[in-house]
Amino acid sequence: MLRRLSIFVGPLALATLWIDPASAHHLMGGRTPATFTDGILSGLGHPVIGLDHFAAVVAIGCLAATQRAGALLATGFVLAMIGGVAAHVHGTAVPGAEIMVALSVILLGALLLSRNPMPNGAALGLFALTGLLHGYALGESIYGAEPTPLAAYLIGLAAVQTGVALAAMGVARLMQQRAADLRLVGAGIAGIGLAVLMQQIIPAA
Repeated sequence: MLRRLSIFVGPLALATLWIDPASAHHLMGGRTPATFTDGILSGLGHPVIGLDHFAAVVAIGCLAATQRAGALLATGFVLAMIGGVAAHVHGTAVPGAEIMVALSVILLGALLLSRNPMPNGAALGLFALTGLLHGYALGESIYGAEPTPLAAYLIGLAAVQTGVALAAMGVARLMQQRAADLRLVGAGIAGIGLAVLMQQIIPAA
C-alpha cells in the first residue's frame, strides 16, 4: 500500500509545479458562478482542482485518524472552512493568504511525519485555523456571486471536503491497523506544500 501511495503522491507533488495557482480557485474558467448549478459544480470541484487544498484535506483526515474525536475534529475543519469562505465574501482582507495556505500544508505534512498525537484542544485549534485559511483562499472563486450560487457553492464545498476528510481518516485508520506507516503520506503532503510555496515565492523574487 505504501509503495502505491509513493507512486501516486510523488508525481502529484511534481505536477503542482506546473499548475497555475489561480486555476485552483476558478472551476468556471475565471467566471463567477451565476446559477445554482454553477455554484454546486464549483463547490464540488474543490478541492479536487487545487492540489494544495486536496493535500490539506487528506492530511486533516489522516491526523484525525490519530485522535479519539477524529470525526468531530474533521467536521470542525469543514465548518471553519465555511467560515473562511464567508470572511472572504464579506470583504475581509488576509495579506499573503496563499503563502500561509502553502505553509499550512507543509505543517500538516510535518505533523504526520512526527507521528506524535496532539491533545484534542490543540488539534481543534489547528484544524480550525487551517480551515479558515483554506476557506478564505477558496472563497476567491465565489466572491461577488449572488446568494443562490453562493449557497450552492457552500453546500457542494462542504460535501466534498467532508467526504474527502472522512475517507482519508478511514483509510488512515485501516493503515494503522495493518501497522502501515503514515509518514510517507506526510512526506508527500509536505512536498506538495513546498512546491506550492515555491510557486508563490519564485515569481515574486
